[in-house]
Amino acid sequence: MDKERLQIIPLGGLGEIGLNMMLFEYGDSIMVIDAGIMFPEDYMLGVDIVIPDITYLKENKEKVKGIILTHGHEDHIGAVPYIVPEITAPIYGTAFTLGLLEHKLREHKLVDRVSVNRIAPGDRIDIGPFNIEFVRVAHSVVDGVGLAIRTPVGLVVHTGDFKISQIPVQGEMTDLARFAAFGEEGVLALMSDSTNVEKEGYNISEKEIGNTLENICRECSGRIIIAMFASNITRIQQVVDIARIFDRKVVFNGRSIVASVAIAKELGYIHVAKSQEITIGNVKNTPDEEVVIVTTGSQGEPMSALNRMALGSHKQIKIKAGDTVVLSSKFIPGNEKAIAHIINLLYKKGAEVIYEKVSKIHVSGHAFREELRLMINLTKPKHFIAIHGEYRHLVLHGHLAEQMGIPEKNILRGEDGRIIVFDETGGYVGEKVKTGRILVDGKGVGDVGARILRDRRDLSEDGLVIFAMAVDQDTGIVVQGPEIISRGFVFDPRSHILEDAKCVVLEIIEERIAQDDHNWEGTKVAIVKALRNYFFFVIERRPVIFPVILEV
Repeated sequence: MDKERLQIIPLGGLGEIGLNMMLFEYGDSIMVIDAGIMFPEDYMLGVDIVIPDITYLKENKEKVKGIILTHGHEDHIGAVPYIVPEITAPIYGTAFTLGLLEHKLREHKLVDRVSVNRIAPGDRIDIGPFNIEFVRVAHSVVDGVGLAIRTPVGLVVHTGDFKISQIPVQGEMTDLARFAAFGEEGVLALMSDSTNVEKEGYNISEKEIGNTLENICRECSGRIIIAMFASNITRIQQVVDIARIFDRKVVFNGRSIVASVAIAKELGYIHVAKSQEITIGNVKNTPDEEVVIVTTGSQGEPMSALNRMALGSHKQIKIKAGDTVVLSSKFIPGNEKAIAHIINLLYKKGAEVIYEKVSKIHVSGHAFREELRLMINLTKPKHFIAIHGEYRHLVLHGHLAEQMGIPEKNILRGEDGRIIVFDETGGYVGEKVKTGRILVDGKGVGDVGARILRDRRDLSEDGLVIFAMAVDQDTGIVVQGPEIISRGFVFDPRSHILEDAKCVVLEIIEERIAQDDHNWEGTKVAIVKALRNYFFFVIERRPVIFPVILEV
């Protein structure tokens, strides 16, 4: 490859929310930025998470010199445990990001296989031909960074996930002065977060959310249960501080919340007085008006603590009249039904529920349009690349950059797998490498493909039919059966539909005996085809049909 050719290769995150993974390649060196997951879409039945296809990385594993993590959200670090067994390279991240990562690596028994290196905003490191400067950015998780990547062909600025908060809660403001300095230095390309490009104006401040939570505490006389993302340490500290004002004790419940708080305490990001924190077991011994419970489940996750409370299956916490439940997070697209179900269950148990559609109890961690404009103005890039978003977000962000004066030919619209090239001729979108989505189902990584998903969909929509019988291997005469069992569409075993289906099977068998055809694999195929036609004719359904023929 030409030594003067910089290749930027997105393996995920351009065309979807999540799955963020970006490669910088120059000569014999590759640097990876983020390795995130995506939660399964509705059609991915039974799938736990989705990770990027790293075939290109595996084919070039000897080139990989380092992995940089911009912050600790799952859509940026969640795939690391699945990549580490395949790719050996040092990992760089801020303290809280690495704290969350190390917790994940311990769960996967991979801690000893990874070299992790802590960095801080303002640090500069070299990875192969790349010099990387880490820049503080505000986000909905502490310790987020953007990147200034000095390459042999020019300076590339990668914002990471960011917002421009003028009134920070814990002092974590996006370092606008540093981004402006890059603009003066000369930016070859700006890669900017596109998630909230559809939202006009500026993001609201965390201070406003704090005021809302304070008013809730002031007005509520019973227990307050606040569900949020476990990584939102700033929000958790706000809750702790507000609870202290109203002499309330705080209890942390839910595995991910407990783990995040423990990491944040160790690093000094959360401060809770020992006298203020109580265990989940002590809630029943504490007056309701003195309790705040911080928990997981704001997205309706089936196994979360809040979901178990709503269903009445939580061992220690039972929802009752007088409780106030606050869902302090955005409704992630695709989760609306699950969240609505939890809200309804909570109301049925007598609780008052406060969520984003009725109150300002969440602020996004991503920049709105005016903030995105400001980032472009500060950095004054020659080329613009929209990242982190669905396809419409990338297109709209490109339009915004054009409005800001960047020539249309310099707006490079990337997509997963498509190489963005910078060489002596300028910047352009080039050829495509193999990429895609790998489905993780339990311990299986990549075992579930399109055919299995189709089978699962068919099972969920049209049910299952099993026919079983025993035949004489010499004569082909049926000695037992056929027995037909259905699941998912015919509930009465005495139904004439199943009895008639047996006749369909026997007709096929008799025809084969008459032809002296003992090819039982062919017979299975014929029976499956005949039953499919029969069930569709009778009830207009296409169940999955599973044949069992035993030769005796």
